Amino acid sequence: MFASIGQLLRDFTTSSPARFAILVFASLILIFTALLSLPAASASGRQAPLVDALFTAVSTICVTGLTVVDIATYWSPIGKAIIFLGVNIGGMGVLTLASLLGLIISKRLGLRAKLIAASDTNPMRAHGGPVNEGQTVRLGEVGQLLITVAISTLVIEAVIAALLYPALLLANVAPLDALWEAPFYAAMAFTNTGFTPNPGGLEPFADDYLVLTILMMGVFLGSIGFPVIYALSKHLWHVKKWSLHVKLTLITTMLLFVAGAIVFLGLEYNNPGTFGSMDAGDTVFQAFFLSAMTRSGGFSVVDIGELNGSSLVVGSMLMFVGGGSASTAGGIKVTTLAVLALAVWSEAKGRVSVEAFGRRIPSDVQRVALSVVAWGATIVALSTITIAQMTKAPIAEVLFDVISGFATVGLSTGLTAELPDPAAYVMALTIFMGRIGTVTLAAAVAATSRSQLYSLPVERPIVG
Repeated sequence: MFASIGQLLRDFTTSSPARFAILVFASLILIFTALLSLPAASASGRQAPLVDALFTAVSTICVTGLTVVDIATYWSPIGKAIIFLGVNIGGMGVLTLASLLGLIISKRLGLRAKLIAASDTNPMRAHGGPVNEGQTVRLGEVGQLLITVAISTLVIEAVIAALLYPALLLANVAPLDALWEAPFYAAMAFTNTGFTPNPGGLEPFADDYLVLTILMMGVFLGSIGFPVIYALSKHLWHVKKWSLHVKLTLITTMLLFVAGAIVFLGLEYNNPGTFGSMDAGDTVFQAFFLSAMTRSGGFSVVDIGELNGSSLVVGSMLMFVGGGSASTAGGIKVTTLAVLALAVWSEAKGRVSVEAFGRRIPSDVQRVALSVVAWGATIVALSTITIAQMTKAPIAEVLFDVISGFATVGLSTGLTAELPDPAAYVMALTIFMGRIGTVTLAAAVAATSRSQLYSLPVERPIVG
């Protein structure tokens, strides 16, 4: 019996890695829902309601940071330890995690599993034709990449925690409290989750540039993606050896970071609820901090609900883009935006192909980018309409929180904490689909790509 079950699992991991990834993530959510439902997990000592446990489990495994309860006061130390473990598991990524479990079950990574793992870390692997082997990660390196994911997570979080500990002491946090708050904050920063272990969140550190800068560093490292970390670990000072993926990720990330800060600075400098009461130095720093956090970090110093409507729109746009592919960040990914921007530029210039840094981007990668955007926009639209109808809340606030959930950011105008149970379940589903949707879409394309031996007649519809 056990042999047949094991064979069934082995066949499932190699025949349909994308479905297996979804199964793994759904199973993890159910497991952590059960763990958070234990009376010992709540500060009150009573079993948490299903909606609170499930929503927190989804937000934890999907490294989102949105919550319907106050993490610092609602959950006991055991509950916070469960959340800490969950964000580190979830931060490793859907398909990366599925590949690791598939490796354990099947004792090896088969070719199809390697294709799926490679497509998670390198969307170019969805291309059915010849692919330049200089592009990010080769199939033979997938096993090494998976090891890099696990090791880099532990090492980077340890370094961030080591930097945070003395910074927290300087901020008058008790040594014993800082001993567990430092690794908790480190995990929440690197996984781009944004949960805070202390009451009041980052309010005690609102003027502490050292703590906030370390958190920004952790968020940045988590958002650029494991393939970029892997490539930089091999060729940090050899820019010519950087792949197109690495260049597009880093350049687009920095452009959005700076542009977002400049826009927030211009829109909020005279808003008394946010930057209006700060001096020039504080305003500039907080603008950059807000720009970094809207990219998927989820930490907030200013009250998001006090932002101008124009700033909420800008924040929604930044959140929708998110971070790098195969990262702990969410969104449609910066490389998706870069590919679409390059396609638009090439069309405007009348070029036949889309090119960047001496490389040509295949048309099927552009189709995947369009599919990812369409998939994301559809999820956001349906969820926004549904929750707006349920709550009758202002559409700007609903849209901001929905995009924050879809892109696994964690910032909120305050709406999420007040959602009725049915709307909370819709938001949880939005978070789950946002976290797994884009990578499984790329995986599905890779798994179902077939060669076509014939071509249909061409007919051009009118577009635009």
